[in-house]
Amino acid sequence: MRRNFSRNVPRDSANTGKKRRGRRPTTMAPTRPKNKNKQGRQGKKSIPLDVVLQEATAILHSGDPQKALLVAKKVLERTGTGGDFELPALNLLGLVCIELGETEDARTYLLQAADLDEGGSLDEKVGGGPEKFLWLAQLSEEGGSDSVRWFAKGAAALRTQIDHLSNGDSRPSRTRRAGGGDQDGALTALEEKRRELAGVLCAMAEVYMTDLSWEADAEQRCEALVTEATMTCPESAETWQTVANVRISQQRADDAKAALRRSLEIWQDLPPEDVRVPDFAARVSLARLLMEVDMTTEAMQVLERLVTDDDTSVETWYLGGWCQFIQGEKARGASSSGSNGTGRAASEEPAWKAAWAAGRQWLVRCLKLYKLQEYEDERLGEHAHELVQSINGELGALPADEDDDGDEWEDAEEDDDEEDEDEDEDEDADMVA
Repeated sequence: MRRNFSRNVPRDSANTGKKRRGRRPTTMAPTRPKNKNKQGRQGKKSIPLDVVLQEATAILHSGDPQKALLVAKKVLERTGTGGDFELPALNLLGLVCIELGETEDARTYLLQAADLDEGGSLDEKVGGGPEKFLWLAQLSEEGGSDSVRWFAKGAAALRTQIDHLSNGDSRPSRTRRAGGGDQDGALTALEEKRRELAGVLCAMAEVYMTDLSWEADAEQRCEALVTEATMTCPESAETWQTVANVRISQQRADDAKAALRRSLEIWQDLPPEDVRVPDFAARVSLARLLMEVDMTTEAMQVLERLVTDDDTSVETWYLGGWCQFIQGEKARGASSSGSNGTGRAASEEPAWKAAWAAGRQWLVRCLKLYKLQEYEDERLGEHAHELVQSINGELGALPADEDDDGDEWEDAEEDDDEEDEDEDEDEDADMVA
């Protein structure tokens, strides 16, 4: 990080080049030290490296990872191999490279950091702890067992930290305990570490449900991991969400529903800034799980809150439209089974029509964002379009000013057909020639 230092100003600059006249004054003006230039040069190197690291971290958080990269590299160069700040500099360089999308460089820096703190037992203030292991698990090229190995190292480091905090071994929390402030800080730190450990255990369980699902003991490992997670941090919504996912894979729908209800109870009535509210991606996954076990009412509650947090998420609008389509189908089926020979109960008609009409609005919004963002999930876009077409077949098409997406999809299909016809005609002409 560049710092501005005052340049050496020539003494008596106003009279530079002019010859003094008269007697030299008896009291001399302060003269510039002969070694001031040397001191200035040394001053640039005298900034404590921990301060420079803090500044680099602040630069990264302010949204300038490229500048943070330059500063962090200078710190690593100055501290040298085996220096006091080598480990935190490597950690920071790893995080900066992740932010820049340079995953290979990030992995290289974090592997070096892992070699310096193999067990994650060093104090986090000097770059120790589990964070580097958890990033390496996510950056693993092999995935599967390699990811689990790094997650396990992170979990072990977190367990050690939790033990220290539980036994009152955290030095900062043991000072000035009479005031109560430090004790409260220790309790907060303990809760955070338990929550983090539960998240790591759930991440490991997810790997066993996906990449390592073929292993003979995958289910037993999942069960052990989610059990430890719920015991470690029962107040974590993500933990119960993972439990539900495991139960769905075990075809235990009722147990999955119970776990999802418990997950919702933890955060549903909390303000958005509360740390117990799962992040956006976790809540999108939660909505999918709720739909999977036919808890569509709860799913819509989650999705409606999500669109207030971020109204540009294609997947959220898609899931909301699909969820209401499913609700409409259920209402329509109920009306048919409850009718008296007419095949449909007139009193129930508005319920399913209202659900489909609302769902179509969500799907139309989804398709608009899909086009604007050039969204890459083609299957999602195709399914959203199919749902809109199904609803239009029952409710009639939307007015042109409300539906400019279905036409675009149809136009695209027609263009493809026209191109195919043109190609056929060209082939026929070639054959005739």
